[in-house]
Amino acid sequence: MVPLHNTGEALYLLLDAFRTLKLTETWELVLVDDGSMDGTFAAAKRVLSDFPVPVILVELARNFGEHAAVLEAYRRSRGRFVVNLDDDLQNPVAEALKLLAHLRESEAEVVYSYYAEKKHSWPRNLCSRLANLCATFLLGKPRDLYLSSFRALRRELIERITAHRGPYPYIDGLILGATNRISRLEVAHAERTHGRSGYTPRKLARLAMSLLFDFSVMPLRLASVLGLVLCALGAVILAEVLVETFWVGQRQIGWGSLMGALAVFSGAQLLMLGIIGEYVGRAFLTVSGKPQSLVRTVIQHEGRPA
Repeated sequence: MVPLHNTGEALYLLLDAFRTLKLTETWELVLVDDGSMDGTFAAAKRVLSDFPVPVILVELARNFGEHAAVLEAYRRSRGRFVVNLDDDLQNPVAEALKLLAHLRESEAEVVYSYYAEKKHSWPRNLCSRLANLCATFLLGKPRDLYLSSFRALRRELIERITAHRGPYPYIDGLILGATNRISRLEVAHAERTHGRSGYTPRKLARLAMSLLFDFSVMPLRLASVLGLVLCALGAVILAEVLVETFWVGQRQIGWGSLMGALAVFSGAQLLMLGIIGEYVGRAFLTVSGKPQSLVRTVIQHEGRPA
């Protein structure tokens, strides 16, 4: 299955790659258009008319994000094993067969891919490293596991994670919370040949916030620790002032140090209020029924022999 978003000309290359895929078992292709604005859905309808295997083509009502689109694709899929990859062809389609074979041979419920060398830009690689470090700290991810969007899952695991209907989905958080049978496999990673990444700084920030606030209360605990540290620091400063007053005599307190202390304490309070507010806001939107995704159109193509 593949989530699509403003895929453009790469759509034809992607589908051509799937046409040449050699599998002895029956298989299907699930495509979810995540609110594309460049005619991706219309183009997919045209070129799938003679596709040799069954295809489920889903159009979401607007852009809900990659993780919501992937969950929708999982729900629409029917196979015992599901492999998902991005639409940029940086993960060659043939490599999906390696993940599938590894999943079959192991007792794992999910197999993540990793790369000897990633072909992303250095800012994207830096963001990936930071996200993996945060996942290790917040979600208990194994240190040697790289959270890649190119992964293969068993149906049993898919049934567990697709029960999640919250408005801020994070696939890897759901997987890590649903199983400990996780494996990894090295695969090839290619250069991007068409278009550019759909992850803008804003979308990366939203994904980071889902990682921080939707699957862990660690930020609240860190806020509590910060509060204790600042209270202890305040007690030390107060003790120093009292000692200085009784032993040395009252002195004129500098305006700069006073403002600096106020800035530190006030900033810490606002930070803790912001963390609590983020949790409260997300809980409110979840309780009020903000949708994870909304489907506009579903097209099922039964496949025609080549």
